[in-house]
Amino acid sequence: MTELTLSPDSDAVSRFRRSYAAARRRKRRMDLIYLVVFTICLGIAVVIGEFDPVRIWNGLPRLHEFIVKILPVLRWESLAADLAEWFLPFRLWFKLLIETVLIAFLATVFGVFGAFLLSFPASRNLMPNRGILFFCRRLLEIARTVPELVYALIFVFCFGIGPMAGVLAIAVHTMGALGKLYSEVNENIDMKAPEGLRAAGANWVQMVRFAVVPQVLPNHVSYTLLRFEINVRSSSIIGFVGAGGLGQEIRTAISFQYYTDISALFLIILVTVASIDLICERIRHRFIGREGL
Repeated sequence: MTELTLSPDSDAVSRFRRSYAAARRRKRRMDLIYLVVFTICLGIAVVIGEFDPVRIWNGLPRLHEFIVKILPVLRWESLAADLAEWFLPFRLWFKLLIETVLIAFLATVFGVFGAFLLSFPASRNLMPNRGILFFCRRLLEIARTVPELVYALIFVFCFGIGPMAGVLAIAVHTMGALGKLYSEVNENIDMKAPEGLRAAGANWVQMVRFAVVPQVLPNHVSYTLLRFEINVRSSSIIGFVGAGGLGQEIRTAISFQYYTDISALFLIILVTVASIDLICERIRHRFIGREGL
């Protein structure tokens, strides 16, 4: 039995080399086009954004002046009295801080509920009906496209000033943002289990419940905890438009130039967000570890 061998100069090898060279030229050409488009977009963004390194360099001293202005004078011999004066309205701030965290928590719960339900019909690999898929994806896009502050203005106009407007505003935006992330997780699952259930006669809801949810739940939990951290920061801002929380105190401090109050409020928010971040990280690791057993 003789073996068929190809010499380096055979027609097949020559065609392969020409095809490979042509493919490399096309790839380099497309990479060059992408680089040119990126450069043009970057240039336009720099012009429209008025990005000027000279202005940044000239403005750095003013940033230092602002930081110095908002920091209180702390003396070692009267440290306790200076700290007490710095955080003088702490009882009011603490009450508003609790309100801020609860706004974020309630909004996250509502947003997660809506995002979880809409993410499955918004996943291309799970929803065969193109009309339902289109409707759910557009609904999530609308929910996350409008900023929380705009939603807060709308709900303040509809329901009046107070935390409820903040809860609804953050919940709607959370539903849109998490729905997008959840659907992307759903689209990356192993489809063998869902296809097996469908072949065994399971309906769409049963397929999602028993074949999809167990695969995506750890990632959903991670995104949910991350979103809760984001919502705590958001709920401290929407008070600017009367939607409750610490935002109203920040607005008052900025409007009346209570500089030391600004730094105290920023420090309270920083400590709160950092603490929530650590707690959520522990919860996420424990949940993922339990799921891996």
